[in-house]
Amino acid sequence: SFDEMAKYDIPASVDFILKKTGQEQVFYVGHSQGTTMAFIAFSTLPQLAKKIKMFFALAPVATVKFATSPLAKLGAFPDLLFKKMFGKKQFLPQNSVLKWLATHICTHRILDDLCGNVFFLLCGFNERNLNMSRVDVYSTHCPAGTSVQNMIHWSQAVKTGELKAYDWGSKAANMAHYNQSTPPFYKVREMTVPTAVWTGGQDWLADPKDVAILLTQITNLVYHKHIPEWEHLDFIWGLDAPKRMYNEIINMMRK
Repeated sequence: SFDEMAKYDIPASVDFILKKTGQEQVFYVGHSQGTTMAFIAFSTLPQLAKKIKMFFALAPVATVKFATSPLAKLGAFPDLLFKKMFGKKQFLPQNSVLKWLATHICTHRILDDLCGNVFFLLCGFNERNLNMSRVDVYSTHCPAGTSVQNMIHWSQAVKTGELKAYDWGSKAANMAHYNQSTPPFYKVREMTVPTAVWTGGQDWLADPKDVAILLTQITNLVYHKHIPEWEHLDFIWGLDAPKRMYNEIINMMRK
């Protein structure tokens, strides 16, 4: 789950980049779960944190207590039932069926609105800011799949409203993994990396209430911009994203 992504993937990626470029530090730009991984990695791995010049957090997610997306309803499923429904490996991987729908259905002039609305139903509404002529392209890449265990971890986060390590389901299993009977909490307050944050008022995954709590825990917050009409995907696909956010990020990197 995102535990391992934070513990192994981010350090490996950062070290690879530093080795190839000869630089001592990198900028880290994360969106959604990419910020979750960073909050965990940078607060628990101090040697890694020293290698991050600045962390740019787009639609940051630490807790999902107030998330209103239909995806949050997955939290109602017990872990065992979730595995019975979706197996133990991939969750919503890209496959031939999804690609066919994207290339044959979402390219239709009438049905492309339907495909676009699927994104809005999951992430929040701001339809004027999405290039509808590109929905078929977006649909061939999103969803791109994740592990069932990762989705179960998010389901646990919905249930508890807290940012914790993966719950292995029993005191004995947790003891084997963490040397304690319950999953440890992740403490965002212990992250010292300079952090710039962009948030959206119509975001159904990084809900403004959750974000408000998170902001109080970022001890080295150097910038925060709230865009009232933005939803979760505006940060990557929004027509006005370059003007309202990307140019700001580039300017901060140049300073």
